[in-house]
Order: sequence, then structure tokens, then C-alpha cells
Amino acid sequence: MSNKPFRIKGNGPKKPNRHYKNAGFVALLLLFGLIIYASTAQPSSLKEVAYSDVINRANKGEIKQIEISGNELKITKKDDDKASEKSLKEASSSIYEQGLNKDAPVVIVNKPESNSSAFWQQLGLALLPIFVIGILLFYMLRSAQGQGNQALSFGKSRARLYGNEKDKVIFSDIAGSIEAKEDLQEVVEFLKFPKKFEHVGARIPKGVLLIGPPGTGKTMLARAVAGEANAPFFSISGSEFVEMFVGVGASRVRDLFAKAKKNAPCIIFVDEIDAVGRRRGSGMGGGHDEREQTLNQILVEMDGFEQGQNVIVLAATNRADVLDPALLRPGRFDRRVNISLPDRKDRKAILKKHFDKKPLEKNVDLDALAAKTAGTSGADLANITNEAAILAARKNRKTISEDIVTEAFEKVAIGPERKSKVMSDKEKELTAYHEAGHAVVGHVLPDSDPIHKVTIISRGQTGGVTWAIPPEDKSYHSIIEFKDVLARMLGGRIAEELVYGEDRVTTGAGSDLPKAAELAREMVVNQGMGKKLRNQVFHVEEGMMLERMVHERQYSDETAKVIDDEVEDLISEAAIRAREVIKANKDKLEKLKDVLLEKETVEAEEVIEILKGSVLPKTAMLY
Repeated sequence: MSNKPFRIKGNGPKKPNRHYKNAGFVALLLLFGLIIYASTAQPSSLKEVAYSDVINRANKGEIKQIEISGNELKITKKDDDKASEKSLKEASSSIYEQGLNKDAPVVIVNKPESNSSAFWQQLGLALLPIFVIGILLFYMLRSAQGQGNQALSFGKSRARLYGNEKDKVIFSDIAGSIEAKEDLQEVVEFLKFPKKFEHVGARIPKGVLLIGPPGTGKTMLARAVAGEANAPFFSISGSEFVEMFVGVGASRVRDLFAKAKKNAPCIIFVDEIDAVGRRRGSGMGGGHDEREQTLNQILVEMDGFEQGQNVIVLAATNRADVLDPALLRPGRFDRRVNISLPDRKDRKAILKKHFDKKPLEKNVDLDALAAKTAGTSGADLANITNEAAILAARKNRKTISEDIVTEAFEKVAIGPERKSKVMSDKEKELTAYHEAGHAVVGHVLPDSDPIHKVTIISRGQTGGVTWAIPPEDKSYHSIIEFKDVLARMLGGRIAEELVYGEDRVTTGAGSDLPKAAELAREMVVNQGMGKKLRNQVFHVEEGMMLERMVHERQYSDETAKVIDDEVEDLISEAAIRAREVIKANKDKLEKLKDVLLEKETVEAEEVIEILKGSVLPKTAMLY
């Protein structure tokens, strides 16, 4: 493939000329200036007097000079330096014939009459409004023509072209995602050397679907494919196809593929393809639904009668379960590249990549930070590095130290500290008991994640935080782990209950209880972890709201009642286990509460030291 710069073929819509807009603006200014001049123009300041009076005064020697211009007289009095009066004489004869004595002591000045300036002045004033109105009409007609062109281009594709920019993204610019880059490397080979594959009868894939959680770098990988292959890269979002008018999306799809074929070999990248690629036949919207027509056109363009076009469609989504089966079959999206959340090694590489251009101190342990950020995406890690740089600048630091990185990580993970929030001593003590209850239960139960930090300082929307971090990346979770997590979630409410009584519990567990209920229902409905409904799932695909509205529930009312009972049993069991743990370690609860009231924040090492010697009662064990 040639390395020469590529260009879009065909004539695109012309941009409106800014000079016409400027001319219209200047014309408006001239018109307003003319109106203001006409309204504010002052009449001549010379006093008009009778001609007979002028002759009488001139004969008596009271006038110094008379300036004659045609029939108009300008009179300068004897004691004045300039003319202060004016008058008119008859046009048929001279001023002497009309009564002025020849020996009168007055200076007569004859000034030739010139009408050219007045003529041009009047002509200019007459033509100026016509000129201004003409420019305005021209501008208005041109604007109307531009709107007509926009209306004609309504069905044109709005895809943006990349590839000519200097700072191209390549695979080496992206840390982690090694397997995904290996899968996409073959796409680069297809674009660079299509003849090599055609000689052996290999068919170039039509489409590659990038599947992964938000923030894992799907768009960046797509741009890296274009950068590696030095190919044009048309980027568009799935939602940009859909408009209120039926048929516009299909028209834009046709125009997009037409442009791509003219620039082949090239890449079309459709971000969030689930916006138009959802499963058809929901029973709502009829056959003329705009999304379905757009999807139908995409299906035809990707694998219709026209063959042999070196155009590869890259699409990204985090909702592959809702895509239409016809879109996913071989011949359209031949390959699926799963981009998962980064593991510890990849997280360290991503952090190092983002910290490369930042003044990071040498003693900052990126490996420890990578260990603590299990379950985060590449976008989350980039956000942590950016927050660290912002905090360093706010504190007037020249470099980013370990404490700033830790503060940035905690700010992103559990929210910023709200030290300005003032709590009464009673609320502070209640918060300390609540967080200590979470920490004691989480520390004692063997399959709960280790406690990383306990604080009674408000963070985000919470009054305090007990932060548990898994010691390593996990792909699978057992029933015992989930049950220990449920007990830890209820530890704060149970601690309040044991200290203040059942009728004195507060809304402090307002964020714990919904999370516990959600986890318990997830165990029963989606993971088959109930006692009575073991190994049975009742999951309804997300995004199929229309189907759920049209069709009845997929299980009976009796089964729904059993599901509710299972969820209730899990919550009740977790509350009992938390209560038994806190009762057996009441002294540790009090000790941790006292330290929290004193220091407000307790780190992992100190939590372990305070809770050393805690016991796990047999009544809280799972068999």
C-alpha cells in the first residue's frame, strides 16, 4: 500500500464564504449610519435676512463684505470676521442693478457657482439605500440557497476522516491488551497486503467487532489499526445514523460506504453500534422503524451483492448481547475481539504509560498501585494519573509524590473528602460505630476482602467509608464469598442496632441495604445460588424492555415468590452472621470506634493491629 497522503474523492459541499457575511454586516452599518446622519444633520447656522435690509445696511456702511455665489448672498457684518447672515437676490440682474450704490463701503466677492458637489452628494444619498438593500437581498438569497443545500445533504454521512494527522496512534502507544492487539494485527496485514491473501484464496474479513466494558480502549485500538496500516479511517457513532425522519439513517449508511469504497482500502469505525444494531422483531414500531431500516442497510452494505471491496468495518460495543444475530454472523462481523478489564501486569503498564510525560518521583510504587486498582479500566487509570497531576499543581509541587498518587487513587475510587461537613459529637460517634461494624465483620469473616482503610470523614455521598480491596484479581466468586460480603455490608446497621437498640437505627445504611439486596438477587436470579432454586437462572436480557412489555414474564408467580423468599433468607442469614461476629468481638468494636473518633482515618496496618485476636464464633460459620 502506498504511503502517500490519501484524500477523499469527489466534491464535498462548499463552505459558505465569510466575505458575504462581512459585506452584509458592513452594509447594515452603512444604513444605520445614514439614518443617524440624516436624523442628526444640523441645518446651516447662517441667519436668513431680507434682501432689501441687506442693501440698506450696505449703503450705510454697516456691512463689511458680501459674498455672491449665484443668487445666494453671504453677509459679513462690519465687526465680524466671518459670515453670519444669508439672503437671496433676484436672478435677472446684478446686485448693483437691484439697489446697491457703487460707492458703498462694502467689499463684493463673486464666487463661481459650483453645483457638481451638491449633485454628487444628492446622487450618493439617493443610491446608498439602494446599494445597501441590494447587498442585504443578495446575502439573504445566498443564505436561503445554503439552507437548500443543507436540506439536500440531509442524508449525507457525517463521518469524520482521520489518518492524515501527524500524531497517529499505533499499537505501541497502547499499553496492555496484548491478545486484542494480536488479533487486530491480522487486520493490519489485510489492509497493507491484500494481494498476499487473495493469492491463496483467503477472503478479507468484512467486519471486526470489539467487545468490552466501557473505558477499556476499544476506540483507541480501532484508531491504532488505521495508524498501523496507514489507511483512511472514517469514524462515526451509531446514534448519528438515526434521525426523526425515516430513511435518513439508511441514506447516510449508503453515503458512508460509497465514500469508503472510493478510498479503499480503508476502515469504517462505528462506535456504540448497539444504537442501531439492536435485535429486530420486538413487535414495536412496525416494519418502517428507522432503526430497522438503518440496520437493514448496514447488513446489505456489509454483505450484499457487491464483492471485492477492501473496506473493513470495525465496530465497538459493550452490549453485544442485544445485537441482531444477522449482524453477528460470518460474512459480516467475521471476528470478535474481546477486550477485558486489564490485569495487574497490564494495569502497571498502563499507569507507566500515562505517567511517562509527568514528573513522577522515583520512589512511587506503581506495582502496589496496580495491585490496589483491581477491576478498574484503562480510562479509570488514566483518570487517576490526571488527578495526581492536578493535585500536585494545586499543592504547588514540582513532582508527583507517593502521597499525592495515593490521594488521587482514593479520590477516584471512593470520592473526594468532604472535610468541610461538620458533624455533631453524637453523629460522629454513630458513624464511628457504623464503620467499625463493617470493619470488624469484614476482618473476621475468612472469605471477605481485606480491609484497606476505615474513615469517618465524609466522602462523596457517604458519611464514612470502610474500604475493602481484594488481594488479587478474581474471575470467579463462590457462594461463601458472596455471603461474607453480604454480612460485611450489613455490619454497620447491625452495629448500630446492638449499641443503640433496634428502634434507634438510622439512615446510615441507606447505601448498604440496596447494594446487599441487589447482590442477593443477583445470586438467586442470575447465578443459580439459591437453596431451593439452585442451578436455575431467571435472567432476562438487558435492553429487551420492549419484549418484556409485550410478552408475559418467563416464570410463574409461584416462582417469583420463591425468588423473593430466597433473597429474604440470604439477607436474614447475613444479618444473623454479622450480629454474632460483632457480639463476639464487642471489645474490638469499641476499641476501633475510639481510634476512629481520635484519628478519623485508620489505615490497613493499624486496623489489623487493633483487631488482632478477633474470634470467629461457630454460630457465624458456614457449613
